[in-house]
Amino acid sequence: MTDQGVHRFDRLDHDRCCAEIISQTDLLRAAVTGADPSVTCPTCPDWSIADLLRHVGNAHRWVEAIVRTRATAYLPPDRIPDDAPQGDDLAALDAWLAKGATALAETLRAAGARTPVWTWAEDQSVGFWARRMAHETVVHRADAAIAAGVEYALAPEVAADAVDEWLDVLRQPNLRVAFPDLAKLRGPGRSLHLHATDTAPEAEAEWLIELDEEGFAWRRAHGKASVALRAPMTDLLLAFYRRLPVDSDRVEVLGDAAVLEFWLEHATFG
Repeated sequence: MTDQGVHRFDRLDHDRCCAEIISQTDLLRAAVTGADPSVTCPTCPDWSIADLLRHVGNAHRWVEAIVRTRATAYLPPDRIPDDAPQGDDLAALDAWLAKGATALAETLRAAGARTPVWTWAEDQSVGFWARRMAHETVVHRADAAIAAGVEYALAPEVAADAVDEWLDVLRQPNLRVAFPDLAKLRGPGRSLHLHATDTAPEAEAEWLIELDEEGFAWRRAHGKASVALRAPMTDLLLAFYRRLPVDSDRVEVLGDAAVLEFWLEHATFG
């Protein structure tokens, strides 16, 4: 991206999101190749690796059904046939996961980003689902890599959009009802600055999050804040999603660490 004359990490377009669903799923599958599927995921302690794979595959199939049927209302997940392999047959889970990701990407592409469809967000379009599923897969690939003890790397523009997208998700009014902890983010006097340390200034890989009476506001910007979290772009994303402890030597926290912990406690449940 940065060597093609495009400097700022802008929002991923629809085609790129569809492509990432497949590529991130392929990388997730590769991460757990040879792993013990019964091993617990440290970042999702209620799940084993096999449970994680089923969760991702079921999410893909649920969204694929929503888009394929052009649903105009909530589609209960239990109305989707549960064809997930049970038990710890990793080969069967691998094939099942690949099939679901491919079907989802094909359905999203065929529908087009602007096609109206039910979502739980203000954005009632297929494009919402493409972006949401791309980053759902990005983050759960990290869970798989951590559980399997393998390296996790991510293109910086994908990581940056994952930060943007999660901040967009958190601003959805209906989530304040579903997740009461979000209401606790309200109140002036607290702010956060996220800064990717391995990107060019032109990438604008910095975020300023300011808490206010409505909850919070955010923008891509450099600015003074109550606390700053600095790290390479991939590690910044992992810390932001609580997949990497903020006391890790891979990140730097400057300022009031309690504000960062407060944010992570109430704004990270993905």
